[in-house]
Parts: sequence; C-alpha cells; structure tokens
Amino acid sequence: MTPVDLSRSVVRALRRAVEDGELPAGLVVPDRVVVERTRPGGVGDYASPVAFGVAKGAGVPPRGVAEVLAPRLAELPGIERVEITGAGFLNFVLAEGSVGEYVRSIQAGRTGGADSYGPAPAPAPAPVEFVGVPVAVLRERVVQAAVQRIVSSQGVAGEGVGEARIAPVARRDGDVAGAYGAGAAAWAMLSVPGHETPVFPAWLLVQDESSEFFRVRYAHARARALTRNAARLGFRGEPGEPGGAHGADALLRALRDQPLVLEAAAHHRAPERLVRQLVVIADALLDFQYHVLPKGDEKPSAAHRARLALAEAAGTVLAGGLALLGIDAPDHL
Repeated sequence: MTPVDLSRSVVRALRRAVEDGELPAGLVVPDRVVVERTRPGGVGDYASPVAFGVAKGAGVPPRGVAEVLAPRLAELPGIERVEITGAGFLNFVLAEGSVGEYVRSIQAGRTGGADSYGPAPAPAPAPVEFVGVPVAVLRERVVQAAVQRIVSSQGVAGEGVGEARIAPVARRDGDVAGAYGAGAAAWAMLSVPGHETPVFPAWLLVQDESSEFFRVRYAHARARALTRNAARLGFRGEPGEPGGAHGADALLRALRDQPLVLEAAAHHRAPERLVRQLVVIADALLDFQYHVLPKGDEKPSAAHRARLALAEAAGTVLAGGLALLGIDAPDHL
C-alpha cells in the first residue's frame, strides 16, 4: 500500500462510517486526507490528523472519530496495525512488502493508479521557451507549465495555479537562462513557493555535489552508468531483495514517499515539493550506488541484481520527476 492509497482508504472509511451510521450523517467527508511521514519519535510509518478536521462540524470529539476509523482501516490489506495517539491522531504501521514487487511496480508505472512516480519512461520534457520572453512573465510561464504537467500526471481536477500570484524573476537577475542555462534557471524558479521571489545562487553553475541541481541530474546519470557497468560484468538488474545493502532502506523510504509528494504537489499546485523530494531521492541513490556492483573478486549474485534493479528504479523516478519540471535528465554528465 502506498501513502496515496492510504489517504484514499481513509476517505473511503469515513464515507462508509457515515453510511453505516457510526458517524453523524451531517459529517462532511473531504475529497482528500492529509497523510504524512510520522515525525521522529512518533508511532508507525505514517500519520493523519483527519479526525480533527472532520470532528469540527460533526459535534464529535476527534478521538471518537479516530476510534471509529481505526478498526475499519486495520482490516485493510497492506496495513499491519492502526494506533490512536493524543486527542485523535491516526498512526499507521504498513505491512512489509516485497522489495522486488515494489521495484516491478515502479518499472511498470502501475502504483497508485495515476503516474505515481512521474512519467516512466520519462518523455523528453517540453521546457518553456526562454528566448524573447520578458523577465516579468518568464517565471509565471515556467511555474504554470510545471504545475500543468504535475496535475495532469496525477489526474487532479483543474489546471494551473488559478489566481495564485507568481512572483517574477527580479530585474537585477537579468537573463537567467543565458547566465545559468535553461535547466538550472528553471530549477531555481521552481525551488521556492510561487509567491516567493526566486534566488539564483552561484552553485547553479557548479558541476559537483555542492549543487542540488547537479546532484539530481548526476544521480540519474549514475543510475544509467551502473546499468552500463553491470552489462560489462555480464549481468543486469532483476527485482528482488537487496540483501541488507547499506543505504537500501533509505532509498526505498524516499521512493515510497514519492507518490505522496506528487499527489500533494498536484493538490497544492506546488512544484517546489517535487523539487525537494528529488533531492532526497538523489542523495539516497548517491549514497547507495557504492554498494550495487560486485567488488574485487565477487561474482554477481541475486543480491547484486536486486540492488541494480533498485538503483535503476530510482533513476527512472528521477527522470520522471525532472520531466514533470521540464528539465532533461542526461544519461552522461
């Protein structure tokens, strides 16, 4: 079960509880429920404050709502248990799933119903034309285009950012595409909320891991390089268990959060959420990469093939995310 599946399951449980008379008929069931990673020291994998929101207009204490929902949700496949903390927070422990099955789902692009991980395989992005576009409207076009791609990928109703104000590029920054390149300029424009003026730091021009923009594209290129190097060693990736390799759990955790981030980015028309998540995935992949291929006299094993498949899945997710932002993901960097 993905976090997005979990959010939808909570909505369905609310509706059924109202239909069955366990919750007041006047309770307003939201179309979307917030589910987020449990904070350090919390309980379980994910948590939701949904009971507080729906209890306000129903005359029911939040904990009462949570106590109705918890047993319904605990019965669902993929959920190991549901715990209630505080005045009504729902905390979810998800059942452990097969890593191989999870990687296959990314490869097939079939997790969550919509394009949960971005286009896979990622199409060539269609960036906004920078040449001749006045600075006053350049950022608005870049943000609008990214939002439309993200919204379309998630099947969310509506397009664009509506009436939200998009702060333009400051005149002092001048020709940002000419100074930094179209991809780096778009990255900077999409890295902060639309109402904030974008900043163009010097690291946009740096080709090393001190640059977030470089790290994300470099991580994708490293995933492609691992595939090429594995082929030279006579093996290829096959989804399976990575055998406790260092960094595998962190990479899996980042990948599993991607559908939730994309869904939230579409709902809030906030591409900066996707930008931040791509950095998290890239950093996890760059840490994991050193444990993918055999070392020394090692022979390629099932664990090596599984690790390669996991790294390749991360590369696919990075390419898909960059495509949604209108930025290319080169195989060599």
